[in-house]
Order: sequence, then C-alpha cells, then structure tokens
Amino acid sequence: MERTDQNYRIANEIYAGCGVDTEQAMRELETIPLSIHAWQGDDVQGFEGTGHALTGGCLVSGNYPGCARNSEELRGDLDVALLLIPGSHRICLQGHEIDRAVPGVDRDAFTIEQFSGWLAWAEAKKLGLDIAPAFYSHPKLDHGLSLSHPDAGIRRFWIDHAKSIRRIGAEFGRVLGTPAVCNEWVPDGFKDTPADRVAPRERLRESLDEIFADELPETLLLDAVESKLFGIGAESFTVGSHDFYLSYAAKRGKLICLDSGHFHPTESIGDKLSALAVMQNRILLHVSRGVRWDSDHVLVMNDELLSIARETVRCRDAGAEIHIGLDYFDASINRIAAWVIGARNMQKALLRGLLEPFSRLQKCEETWDFTARLALQEESRALPWGAVWEEFCRRHDVPADRDFMAEIRNYEREITLLRN
Repeated sequence: MERTDQNYRIANEIYAGCGVDTEQAMRELETIPLSIHAWQGDDVQGFEGTGHALTGGCLVSGNYPGCARNSEELRGDLDVALLLIPGSHRICLQGHEIDRAVPGVDRDAFTIEQFSGWLAWAEAKKLGLDIAPAFYSHPKLDHGLSLSHPDAGIRRFWIDHAKSIRRIGAEFGRVLGTPAVCNEWVPDGFKDTPADRVAPRERLRESLDEIFADELPETLLLDAVESKLFGIGAESFTVGSHDFYLSYAAKRGKLICLDSGHFHPTESIGDKLSALAVMQNRILLHVSRGVRWDSDHVLVMNDELLSIARETVRCRDAGAEIHIGLDYFDASINRIAAWVIGARNMQKALLRGLLEPFSRLQKCEETWDFTARLALQEESRALPWGAVWEEFCRRHDVPADRDFMAEIRNYEREITLLRN
C-alpha cells in the first residue's frame, strides 16, 4: 500500500509538470461504464436447451472447462468478474441467454418473464442492462438469412423476435432507471457473389422499419444497428454492410454500432469515430480484437485499442455520446479471466487517453509545430500511467494487475472446475 501511494504521488507530480491532472483523469474514467458482454461466459450458446449448433458466423474455439450451463451460473461468474474490474459497469445480454425455456415459446414470443432473473439480479446489484436479439443458432436462420430472407414467414419470425427483445430492453430501462441499448446485428449474407444484391437489402430495410415501427421512448431504450464486412459462410456479400447501416442510422436516427472486428484489418476504427461524431453524434462501440479476421480475441493494449480509446475520449470531450460494449469470446482460456483482462485493458487504454497532455499537443498544432507534436506524443507513451491505474484500482478496492488471478483461481477450484 505504501509503495502504491508513493508511486502515485510521483506520477501525479510528473503529470502535473505536463499540464495533466491525474485526479481529474480518474474522475472522468469513473463516468465511462463498459457494457460487459455476458456471452463470453457461456460461449455464445444461450440457455434455450434446444441443442442448436452455433451458426451465423459465430465460432468459439477451445474447450476450457467451466462454461456456464445456465443463467444462474453465468450471473455467479459475472459477480466474480465485476469484483475484479474497477468502476461501475453494465451487462449486455444476447436474446437467447434466458433464465428458463418454456415449452412452445420460441424467440419470437419471449417476454420479460424469460429474463426475470436477470432483471432482479441487475436491480439488486444496481447494474444497467443492455440486450441484443440473437439472429443466429436457430433453424430459422435459413441459408444464412434472417431479416433479408425471401420467405415472408421466416422474416416474420425474426421481426417478431427483434420486437420482443426491444420490449424486454425497454422494461429493463424502466425498472433500472437507465436506458438499455438494443443492438441489431444480423449475419445475413452469401458465400459467393449473388446475382441480386438489391433485393436482400430492400428486404432488410423493410424488416428493420417494421421492427422500429413500435416507438419506444429513448429514456427506456436506445436502438443501434451494426454492420459487418464478412462472416464465415458470408465471405462475398454481407447484406448489412457498413454503407447500408451508416445511411440507415443517419436516416432513421439510430445509433451506429462499430465493431472493431467487423472491418478490414487495415481500417482504423479510431479514425472513424471523429468522422461519425461530428455528423451523427451517437455511436455504439463493440470492442474486440481481430487476428487476421473477425476472430473476437480478448483485448490487449495494442495500438488499435489505444487509438480507439484516445479518440473516444476526444469525441466525448467534444460532446459526442459514445457507448462502449465489449464483444469477444474465447473458450481456450478461463472465461472469467477473459472478461477481467479485456475489460481492464479497455479501461487502461481510456485512462491513457485521459492522461494525454492534450492541451500541449493542441498548442503544437496551433503553431504548426508538428515536430514538437510528434516528440510529445512519443514522450507521453512513457509517462507513468501505470501508477495512476494502480491508484484507481486501490480506490475501488480491486486487486492490482499482479494480484487478480489469485481470486480467479480460487473460484475456479471451488466452483467452475466442478461443473460437468
């Protein structure tokens, strides 16, 4: 404790010499909740009990023991993760992570009753809840198509599923006092180039319009739409491309969702943020780490994550509304550790953005001194942000980076390794 205090005092003085207030940076970090993705804990399988294979481009690799088998186990796992992540956060659910399956009730007829345990848990924990329809791993994802399927009956099933999830999200928002973000992502696409690209996109647009025809107040629910470049089995054509959803969100007043794994590896999500912030102002981020493709690896503090976090901070300073959700799933390692490592890395990257000597960098640009700007940018990489992070953890009574794995191993021995 004494060493941490001393390290922080030194760091505070160093940053003050650069014109940065570390106390203000930590206060601002407090105001940025992460929406932590529940599906890391159940390998995106949900709890319908139907045995549907993963489809729609969802692929989880690995067979690490201890996967949550029901919503109660998943909530227990999240409880442990949340104790190891500083700050106050939210939980995001997928539309098939229900508390209990009811015979004869399929996804198109889900109500708040299917999620009552989640709502009670979140209310007791004072957590916000977000949610997304699950347009995959179901027999009615036919030939890889859902909302853009040519069969009106199949489209009707998925439209009704999305409508039911929006109503559930609005109830989350009403009870918990914070609007739920409801994100629409569909895996629809083709392995090879289709003859007709227009008709599927017309059907998707019409389906979305019908889903959003039920007007729900934004005090309860915020709607978002999410694009993708390609998916497994949809390598050549994705109906819901970035161009499609960017224009749809702008025209219909929805949040545009940027998933950092859903673009070409050479595209920078960080660069897109300011462009969208000045035009649409409201953005949902799904932050994951792609390795050569949209492979949803656990976040590490690489240049892309730092760019996303830095630009998030700058855009928020300019008045943009940016919601941050995590979106990765790795079954090759301990799932709770995956949550904790990824979430803490997102927070560290945000903190580094908040600790940047931005006013000095601005002055360099105002005087056209790009040489000094580059020198200061590089110097800031070596500033003692780690000591500020440790102080942030200490104030939240959360273990430092070198200590949190002991808690996870304890829980693993006593709980998760005993699951069959």
